[in-house]
This record gives sequence, C-alpha cells and structure tokens, in this order.
Amino acid sequence: MNTEILVPEHAELVAQLVSGLCTRPLHQFAEESRQDGESLKDAVERYEIDYAWQVLGSDRMRDATVCALEARLQQPATREQRALASEILRSAASAQAPGLLMSFDNDVPEQLAKLLGASGAERQPLLASAAAC
Repeated sequence: MNTEILVPEHAELVAQLVSGLCTRPLHQFAEESRQDGESLKDAVERYEIDYAWQVLGSDRMRDATVCALEARLQQPATREQRALASEILRSAASAQAPGLLMSFDNDVPEQLAKLLGASGAERQPLLASAAAC
C-alpha cells in the first residue's frame, strides 16, 4: 500500500469512516434500555457501550483495526499503515459529539481496514454500502 497516496486523502477517509458509524445519543440508548426492561447500567455493561470518542480513540480499537488490515493485506502492517490507522481513528474520535455513545462490538476495524486497503476508485462503493444502525 502506498501511504503517500492515502495521506492527502485523510479528510476523505475520516469522512467515510464517520459516515458508517453506529452511534446513539444517551437519551435514545436509555429509552431502548427502558423498553428492554433493563437498567442503563446493565445495558452499558452488556453492550460494552462508551462515548463514541472514547471507543474510537481506544488502544483496543486501534489494535483491532491493525489486525483487520493485516488480515486483509495478508501481511504485517507497516509502521506508516499503523500510524495512518491511528490517525484516522483519532480524527474520527475528535469529530464525535461529546454525548454520543457507541459499542465496542461493531465493524469499525473491518470498515477502516477496507478503506485503508482500497484504492481511491474502490472507496466510493464502500461509502455507499456503509451499514446503517
């Protein structure tokens, strides 16, 4: 993968990743928990929910993304690829509203690995096919 081509497209990659995120405001998640008959505390623990900025900025998400990228490329990620994945996740985290929640149990690592492993022409269909919540 040529990271020199990807770095100038940083904003595009962040926008594509963010467009496919499944986030919910706290009040919506609380209402869903109430309808399921469980406390918010129990639902947060069961679904491993945290603030979206915290999930995206976590070491766990970065490591899962690098693993997904390596599986996709069928070779170890380079230092530049690891740094780019980290930077995209940090940028996506900083773009989140403070009160949005999301789960660690999602397809962000796979989605970002696809974006990082795809050429520019391949990225457009990936954006269109981003999973809805």
